[in-house]
Amino acid sequence: MDKIPFDIVGFDLDGTLLDTAHDLGHALNHALALVDRPAVPLTDMRRLIGGGTGTMLRNALAETGGLDSALLPDLQDRLIEYYTDNIAVHSRLFPGGLEMLDTLAAQGVTLAVATNKRESLAVRLFSELGLLDRFTAVLGGDTLGPQTSKPRPDMLTEMVARCGGGRAAFVGDTTYDVGAARAAGLPVVAVRFGFWDLPPDQLGADAVIDHFDELLPALARL
Repeated sequence: MDKIPFDIVGFDLDGTLLDTAHDLGHALNHALALVDRPAVPLTDMRRLIGGGTGTMLRNALAETGGLDSALLPDLQDRLIEYYTDNIAVHSRLFPGGLEMLDTLAAQGVTLAVATNKRESLAVRLFSELGLLDRFTAVLGGDTLGPQTSKPRPDMLTEMVARCGGGRAAFVGDTTYDVGAARAAGLPVVAVRFGFWDLPPDQLGADAVIDHFDELLPALARL
């Protein structure tokens, strides 16, 4: 078994730990229908996810008839209301995720999550999937207030502090994740199976993996 040289391993949520594309897609299309916009095919959802629900909604509006900023506040509330009620219908850990979390925990690694998703939504989702107790800290895009979400380093710095400090690494799938890790001075692993906004091998991560079976060896090499 590969010995992990980190006290803390943090994860992004959407597109890294969990495949949430269909639940987010249904919520987005519910919101778009309220303003007579065409639905986004669920197969296209992955490229819209990464910067939080506000970014996802802005991008979808821009693609389906043009962005009207006046629509955003109420429409985002309606999106989140629908998503909250249907948050774990299809969402699941990516293959190998449960075994990977078990192995890291067995080695005494502290696990954490830093996501641009609202903290309340992240906590609700993990709770409904029976995963919440695995994480010492779950930070969302609104945890530390405005202008502190990834790719800023604030969330990752706070994640390490809440986990008691020590050597930490981060795992993500987008420029938001790699940028935040670099700014926070943390080594970072990117996943190819996620919702990436740039080809994973171009993200600038220290390692890139195709499956969670490869994460522990990748961390051991960092």
